[in-house]
Amino acid sequence: METAQQQQQQVTAISRDEAKEISGSVAILEALVAEGVDTFFGVPGGANIAIYDALYYYNEKLEHILVRHEQGAIHAAQGYARTSGKVGVALATSGPGATNMITGIADAMIDSTPVVCITGQVYAHLLGTDAFQETDIINMASPITKWSYQITDAEEIPGVLAKAFYIARSGRPGPVLIDITKNAQLQLFNYKGYTRCDHIRSYRPKPKVRPEYIEQAAALINEAKKPMILWGQGVILGGAEEEFKVFIEKSGIPAAWTILGIGAIPADHPLNVGMLGMHGNYAPNVLTNECDLLIAVGMRFDDRVTGRLDKYAKQARVIHLDIDPAEIGKNVKATVPVWGDCKETLPMLTALIDKKQHTYWLAEFQKRYKEELDIVINPELHPARVDITMGEVIRHLNELTKGEAVIVSDVGQNQMVVCRYARVGKSRSNVTSGGLGTMGFALPAAIGAKYGAPERTVVAIAGDGGFQMTLQELGTIMQNKIDVKIIILNNRFLGMIRQWQELFSESRYSFSDLENPDFVALAASYRIKGKWVSDRDKLPGALSEMMNTSGPFLLEVMVTKENNVFPMVPQGCSLSEIRLK
Repeated sequence: METAQQQQQQVTAISRDEAKEISGSVAILEALVAEGVDTFFGVPGGANIAIYDALYYYNEKLEHILVRHEQGAIHAAQGYARTSGKVGVALATSGPGATNMITGIADAMIDSTPVVCITGQVYAHLLGTDAFQETDIINMASPITKWSYQITDAEEIPGVLAKAFYIARSGRPGPVLIDITKNAQLQLFNYKGYTRCDHIRSYRPKPKVRPEYIEQAAALINEAKKPMILWGQGVILGGAEEEFKVFIEKSGIPAAWTILGIGAIPADHPLNVGMLGMHGNYAPNVLTNECDLLIAVGMRFDDRVTGRLDKYAKQARVIHLDIDPAEIGKNVKATVPVWGDCKETLPMLTALIDKKQHTYWLAEFQKRYKEELDIVINPELHPARVDITMGEVIRHLNELTKGEAVIVSDVGQNQMVVCRYARVGKSRSNVTSGGLGTMGFALPAAIGAKYGAPERTVVAIAGDGGFQMTLQELGTIMQNKIDVKIIILNNRFLGMIRQWQELFSESRYSFSDLENPDFVALAASYRIKGKWVSDRDKLPGALSEMMNTSGPFLLEVMVTKENNVFPMVPQGCSLSEIRLK
């Protein structure tokens, strides 16, 4: 292994822009610098220790955050990517270090999050021998990455990493994994600089826009009497928030969102009619099966949005705008497919549609919203019951954040309550695990979210179950003094499991009740300030104290033990069978 002095000489030489012989490890770090990476997350180990040795001299160019577990690294990289709009980077060693990132990589793939994962690997001559901490991470990761590649020769590093970043961020974004053997990390080679990639032969990140489909779509919109827009994260990933706003305002069409699409237009926009899906708002779910035209923008018709496909919007014609042609027609047949980047296709469509106001149709959404307001929303946000509800916690938080904070939610009842009730005033303010539904996501993702948007307030919200899956990342927060606010909504249950058991298993609570530690004392052991509250009268003050405290803070709120999230579309049912209570 090279000495620290040799590594320092290499860094100094590169800074003078002279072609020099450098190690593969230094080439990796030079690639990160050239790609504009400012912060990345990881854990050192035997198979990537050479990279960390080189990193010792890059502290002025790169900020590395030492997490407590590799799953924390990949979730933090996801949070960073989601708030910054840049590519997140996670680093792990071979074997268990690499496999510990698998869950996060799968999460990033299904949620289209651009991350580059760099894993160390055993020496090339040991590959296939079951060497210590050797796993075939390439074959493991191939189904859950846009691209995965193993480097055994240092000379490949600049070119491969340039491709990795390009693939991760282009087209429909997603994760890329690059596995680098230890000999390649140590190998010296003649470094000729780094060139960012903007084209790969045979890789077409954006499909060709077909004007005839734009024209057909516009004709359907102009003749529709009861049209409805469904939008997803594709609007945000494409940076098309303004183009989307112009489109819906000219069309006058009611628009509903998936949980990853939150914030593309403000929650209080008059054409924003709420959330789609299993625990979405009553009006957009029910009226999906009454509209005459569905216009889907950057969403994939996930089963949690559609319910039973054989009973989904059979009366409606469908226009589907997506950058990924594989998503069009996959679950719901499109009458008109509009391939392409919505930042490009939306203005083309807007130019051809008539300016309208669907006053009568919009009133149908408002009428059903009133039903939900009386039966579900008001009792949740302004409860008459003795115990605190999750919804009223979010209501008080909204009053403090004014919709300006980044809210990072975990998975379960807490996630659905956050997505339903958190005030989100702008894009890239909602960070959660959508398609994979990864419990434990919130805490490490909030760490990354704060580094991705350091000027913004970041609040992590988790249930008592999910929080305990990655709570070791409190150590990362402590060591780096990360200003993240943490709210644990403690109902002493795996809440969503308990809800299903109550509704569909005759209240047989099989292994869903939890005996928990003292979370505030746990936070104190990490030198993080905290507070416990179970009294409704003390809740606003506790939230204010959390928000006004400099540095990290953990607030544990004891909420109603057996409370359900409604509305709810039972699994296997159509949207028309949604329950309000």
